[in-house]
Amino acid sequence: MSKPEKIVAVKGMNDILPQDAPMWELFENTAETILKSYGYQKIVTPIVEDTSLFARAIGAVTDIVEKEMYSFEDSMNGDKLTLRPEGTAGAVRAVIEHNLVYEGPKRLWYKGPMFRHERPQRGRYRQFFQIGAEAVGFSGPDIDAELIMLCRRLWDDLGLQNVRLELNSIGNADERLRHRADLIAYLEQHEDILDAEAKRRLHSNPLRILDTKNPAMQEMVNAAPKLLDYLGEESQAHLDGLKKILDRNAVQYTVNPRLVRGLDYYNRTVFEWVTDALGSQGTICAGGRYDPLIEQFGGKPTPAVGFAMGIERIIELMKGLGETQAPSQCDVYMVHQGEAAQAQAFIMAERLRDAGLDVVLHCATPAGSGSFKSQMKKADGSGAAFAVIIGEDEMANDQAAVKAMRGDAGEQQQANVPFDGLVDYVVDQIIGGGEHDCDDENCNEHGHHRH
Repeated sequence: MSKPEKIVAVKGMNDILPQDAPMWELFENTAETILKSYGYQKIVTPIVEDTSLFARAIGAVTDIVEKEMYSFEDSMNGDKLTLRPEGTAGAVRAVIEHNLVYEGPKRLWYKGPMFRHERPQRGRYRQFFQIGAEAVGFSGPDIDAELIMLCRRLWDDLGLQNVRLELNSIGNADERLRHRADLIAYLEQHEDILDAEAKRRLHSNPLRILDTKNPAMQEMVNAAPKLLDYLGEESQAHLDGLKKILDRNAVQYTVNPRLVRGLDYYNRTVFEWVTDALGSQGTICAGGRYDPLIEQFGGKPTPAVGFAMGIERIIELMKGLGETQAPSQCDVYMVHQGEAAQAQAFIMAERLRDAGLDVVLHCATPAGSGSFKSQMKKADGSGAAFAVIIGEDEMANDQAAVKAMRGDAGEQQQANVPFDGLVDYVVDQIIGGGEHDCDDENCNEHGHHRH
């Protein structure tokens, strides 16, 4: 019988393995805590949406819609569906469908996988994860500043360095039209310098030519008409107001006239957090104002601003901090030998979990249950603070051996503790003893989980 063919993941769609999961959890927990502290509420939208949602939001002539979307026809009913390539469109659709701003503006956040058929490379995958925030119903530069400062707090809490803020204003539709006409005329005068991609975008999306990475085009693009020079009084006042708030709060930034968006629904503020530590994929967070989008989707005119950050790229930066020590899987590792000891170990493990501790119970493998020595190696590798050991001697004396696994060898004390006092002893050693006094909303009747 031939060996079955090995199945591997779809190209560009990666697994998050157990050794990486704690770093993802650290990032997600930190981000969610900060978002909550600013008053943002979680929204969860479907991974699959009607294709027309993205065609209308992103634009039919963009690279995303033309080349990158995973779209298909539902064989059951013929609906044209798409795996979401970004999060804003679905969030806005939900805001309109459920009339979320009826009672006033909303601060929303989301996280989850997005899908684009791009050439996979470091920091850019075909399934990638984002956390994003959308502030809907707010019109002033103050909310733009809040989102930017929220991001800064996240970088600080994660310990990320060398992340810088670039800022620009792309004005309103009328201002962009005037700039667009002059920009096309300028680019046509230098058509011999344009690469194939720029020539394709010349009349459909000329703004995107300004953020080209082609070295041969840099000097020409730097001399192109700048959208900042076309801003009217209101757009300029909005930009000045944003800069004033950032200056007062010591937020460093660079105004980058070449920072643009190729989509018509963006207006005024655009910003990006960028780093030089990830090569060409240097943008880890991009945001901007999109006041026209909700009306474009059929809702009432409603101002909005938001951002999205790529989690994979931020994880890459976190790995660069040098914190490579494997985090603990558990508080307690249960070691046992013999049938009776195994039964008692199950009981004690459940009682410790009831007290809010993380417990790994040693279980048999095809090689067998393992000796005490091999089980203790597993306990040490788990990162547990304590090993609870139950064997024939412990069963005979109605007690367990509790061994401290961390610290120097001389500090790794071992104590014999009666079964009926084991939970209190271990909790006292790990948490610090005393009566449990906590108003944490996640606390339950069995005990307080520390994580």
